[in-house]
This record gives sequence, C-alpha cells and structure tokens, in this order.
Amino acid sequence: MKYSESLKKNRDFQQVYKRGTSKANRYLVMYVLPNQHMKNRLGISVSKKVGNSVVRHRITRLVRESYRLNESLFKKNLDIVVIARNSANGTNYHEIEKAFMDLARKHGIAGDNVNEETSY
Repeated sequence: MKYSESLKKNRDFQQVYKRGTSKANRYLVMYVLPNQHMKNRLGISVSKKVGNSVVRHRITRLVRESYRLNESLFKKNLDIVVIARNSANGTNYHEIEKAFMDLARKHGIAGDNVNEETSY
C-alpha cells in the first residue's frame, strides 16, 4: 500500500463508525470518513462469526490486496473501514474485489474519473 497505512486504534474505528457514511452489499460493508492526514487509512474488520482464524485472515488478505491493486483509483485523505459479512466466507478473490470496488464507487471515492480532492 504505497499511499496508505492501516487503521489500527479502536478510537479511530469508532470515529469512522459514528461520523462516517456507510454502504453495503452482499459480502462487505464500507464506512468512509475524510481525515486530516495526507494519505488514506484502511481498516478491515472480520468478526469471529464469519469463520475460524484461517478464514478470517484469508478474507482480510483478499480485501487488503483488492485495495492495494486499485489504490491509484482512490481519492486521498480518507479513513476507510471494511467489514466482512458472513456471506464472504468461501468467496474467491474476484468476488471480493468486485464487491469492494462496487462499494467504493457507490461512495464516490473510486473509479476511472475520480478527482484527487475529497468533496464532503
């Protein structure tokens, strides 16, 4: 993740949940909140209800890779939290990537014609 870092602190996650906007689809829920940093911060949450540790870590890696490969399409200065749903268990990379990019487009933070500045 060239232009980004991870969202790690609980208070940062809570702030995105409370103040951010959310969109959802079959596999993922995405919260987005503008930040004051010069880069994006990505947080990924996969509940124990989704599966065992192997499944949870696999989904985390798939979401992180989806973001990494499409990072250049995203606006900057955003906190992004992605929550995996139970239905994400057993999916392949292409389904996760499609769901992730679909949510990013719904939020208006990614796509082919995205401006560099965030307008909220």
